Amino acid sequence: MRSLMAAAALTVASVLAPVAHADPGAAAYPGMEIRQGTNLCTLGYVDVGQRVAYTAGHCRAPGPVTDRAGRPIGVPISSQSTVIQGAVIATDQVITDYQQIALNPDVDVNDVLPDGRVLQSGAAGGLVAGAPICHFGVVSGESCGTVERVNNRWFTMTNGVVSQKGDSGGPVYVVDGDRAVLVGLFNSTWGSFPAAVFWPTV
Repeated sequence: MRSLMAAAALTVASVLAPVAHADPGAAAYPGMEIRQGTNLCTLGYVDVGQRVAYTAGHCRAPGPVTDRAGRPIGVPISSQSTVIQGAVIATDQVITDYQQIALNPDVDVNDVLPDGRVLQSGAAGGLVAGAPICHFGVVSGESCGTVERVNNRWFTMTNGVVSQKGDSGGPVYVVDGDRAVLVGLFNSTWGSFPAAVFWPTV
């Protein structure tokens, strides 16, 4: 069993991908593919009232945020990230990794995941090891399993939760009937375990 101070290499889940030319008809929704510069990531949450979207902070790059087709959906307005690829992270260490994106006025917005569930903002206060959890990333799709360990404002997942490069920023949630309750944003792997930062800290 790992001690509280155990550490593992942190692998940032973003990849290089080209950005296409923009054209009209863009939409923004949780679980969609986004591109910033040469970074491919996943949109984690859309606040439809504020018209602000969230993803991982390490996804940020100069210029606009676009969808898969290269259509602009918005611009970054703030970001924080303490994630460094290959860094060794202890379980008591705080990880900060989020970005806010101001969505363009002509972009259609919704809070529905690709599987049709409404994604609602929630709290991670009751999250404990062994609790059921799901994650959606544009590369891996939806995968579900359990919480492996709760750390200092971040947590790891196991028993079926998978991740690949490009899933960064994707929503991590608890399924409740026909809705999903957001509890985190995917940001990396801790050793062999997918990891996410707590949504309330974002």
